[in-house]
Amino acid sequence: MQVVVIGGGFSGLAAACHLARNGLKVTLLERQVECGGRARVWNSDGFSFDMGPSWYWMPDIFEDFFGSFGKKVCDYYTLKRLDPSYQIITKSGDRIDIPANLEPFLCWAESRQEGVSYGLRRFFDEGKFKYIRGMYEYTRRPCNSLFEFLDATLIKESLRLQMFRSMRSHVNSFVSDPILREVLEFPVLFLGAPACRTPAMYSLMNYADVVLGTWYPVGGMGVVVKSIVSLALDLGVKIENSCEVKKITVDKAGIARQVRCSDDRTFCADAIICAADYHHGETTFLDSEWQSYSPQYWRSRVMAPSSVLFYLGCSKKISGLRHHTLVFDQDLDEHSRLIYDQPEWPEKPLFYVCAPSVTDSSVAPKGSENIFILVPVATALADSDSAENRSYYRNYTISRLEKYFSQSIIDSIVVERSYAHRDFIADYGALSGNAYGLANTLLQTASLKPKIRSKRVKNLFYCGQLTVPGPGVPPSLISGAVVSKEVIKFLSPISYGNSARRY
Repeated sequence: MQVVVIGGGFSGLAAACHLARNGLKVTLLERQVECGGRARVWNSDGFSFDMGPSWYWMPDIFEDFFGSFGKKVCDYYTLKRLDPSYQIITKSGDRIDIPANLEPFLCWAESRQEGVSYGLRRFFDEGKFKYIRGMYEYTRRPCNSLFEFLDATLIKESLRLQMFRSMRSHVNSFVSDPILREVLEFPVLFLGAPACRTPAMYSLMNYADVVLGTWYPVGGMGVVVKSIVSLALDLGVKIENSCEVKKITVDKAGIARQVRCSDDRTFCADAIICAADYHHGETTFLDSEWQSYSPQYWRSRVMAPSSVLFYLGCSKKISGLRHHTLVFDQDLDEHSRLIYDQPEWPEKPLFYVCAPSVTDSSVAPKGSENIFILVPVATALADSDSAENRSYYRNYTISRLEKYFSQSIIDSIVVERSYAHRDFIADYGALSGNAYGLANTLLQTASLKPKIRSKRVKNLFYCGQLTVPGPGVPPSLISGAVVSKEVIKFLSPISYGNSARRY
């Protein structure tokens, strides 16, 4: 049986691998010249920039993925645990290194707030419970119906998961030091709601941060993509790059028969997985009668932030820079308000800096620095993504770094590129130019997300950040595994007869 996967990001590649391992013929169609989706790599003048994901958290999820195929991460790439995990720059201009591993972290926390370490042990123990239940049980469900979650054990455990308590309330019950609060709240910044409206369940990310650690795949996140592509090819997946899908042809019975590309190539399929942006796939590939969700539905969705990104190649090293730096020198709540409540371009934004060349000399020429700057902003600002706004944030962020590291940066820039809403839309068809998919609010969780299976086309399925389990690289790998199981069940001769085309 033949399955066509549209989109070569992490979820599409993962789905293709799982399907091929189960004996299906898989063709993956990728619009860009290389796979990776938002995790593509841009190379220029000896600099290698990860264009999207730069944090490698939840290493066990990657091991679990490769383990499904009898492989290990170390068969493909080398990991380094970062220590310090990252640094933050505070409102007072202090640069604080956040220690790797739980015990050093607790010692640092104790130095800021006497007596806090005892409570934080409980905080991380709770986070561990949420992590194990969340990442190894709840996220593995297709979420076709709320009934999947209606059993006594799950209902009882939902109290421990703290779905109905806010992250802020949860953090405040353990710490009072403002820096500690910001460190514990920062992982939810990109989930799509401020900490006061994000379920405390997401303290599982604090466990991932402090206990499981922040890692770096040598060569950058692009090597992870290349590794999965290599695995897919070994499993027999046929990958067609530079293949832009234009149409999914559906017959009167509601069965998708073929995928047509912009170069007039067509691919027949018994099942199709759309791993491209869900909204883009529905509104671009399908006629309106076959779309599961209306324009009004998509307009009503709460989106996680977009981003203004800068890729900078500097001809010198920047003394004191860490691999990851969070510039939290402005008010976090005010920046969150301008993303989620009253969308505006923040005048004084918080931002994030990644300098992988601090750890890995292969991503920049000798004596140079590879710098990635990210400013989170509202998706609602897509129409005003202008050269003027990009120029403002470029100059603002660089000047702040020059201040905090007491050295010139701007005059050493030899390679430069910006990326924001317009680019997310042009390259990925991203709804409103989003960078992180749907917000992880309570009303957009699990079966309340767009369904993994089309409501109207019998053999069309979806995966990726706009469906379950949600945004991020580890969830995308899980999404690919979940959708592959649904496709295999759908095509199973036990359930659907012995015909290769039994619907």
